[in-house]
Amino acid sequence: MAFVEPVILRANGIALVPLSLDHEAGLRAAAADGELWKLRVTSVPEPEQTRAYIETALQMRTEGHRFAFAVTEEASGKVLGCTSYHDIIPSVKRVEIGWTWYAKSTQRTHVNTTCKLLMMGHAFDTLGCHVVGWRTDNYNFASQKAIERLGAKKDGVIRGHALRRDGTIRDTVMYSMRAGEWPEAKAQLLYLLAHHS
Repeated sequence: MAFVEPVILRANGIALVPLSLDHEAGLRAAAADGELWKLRVTSVPEPEQTRAYIETALQMRTEGHRFAFAVTEEASGKVLGCTSYHDIIPSVKRVEIGWTWYAKSTQRTHVNTTCKLLMMGHAFDTLGCHVVGWRTDNYNFASQKAIERLGAKKDGVIRGHALRRDGTIRDTVMYSMRAGEWPEAKAQLLYLLAHHS
């Protein structure tokens, strides 16, 4: 049995559905909304690489390293983006949340806060995780701000850690949240959603 089993997570009109090849056209359209693959600090697939992106995610799921979700609008099924549990370590009950991106028209809405609430809740309350982590490019300041807004703590920076799509080598900023910090973070996320304009 895998540590992360297939599940659909729902709240606020958003459904996180296990990523499949059926999401290819929707994922391609979401990435095209803002030409997100042109951002050098993200992992958004180029249109012709969308199928390979999904196939890689499915292979990583089989290997137990990553579980990817299509972020969808529950009523219509429209794909808004993608997010994943990754670097899954069952022995210490730790997952990271990442490979996250949304169509430009979905950014700065309730969608990311809802997705994080669902994923963190599932990780801590259902999977019994002791720690949830995040990592991001040292130049992805928007991502760093969003992670800090969740209540995650900055663990540090791993220098010279990974290649960007343009061939440059990035430093990776690491964050985490422990299970004991989740209740306060959850209350803050619920507050933010209740007061979202």
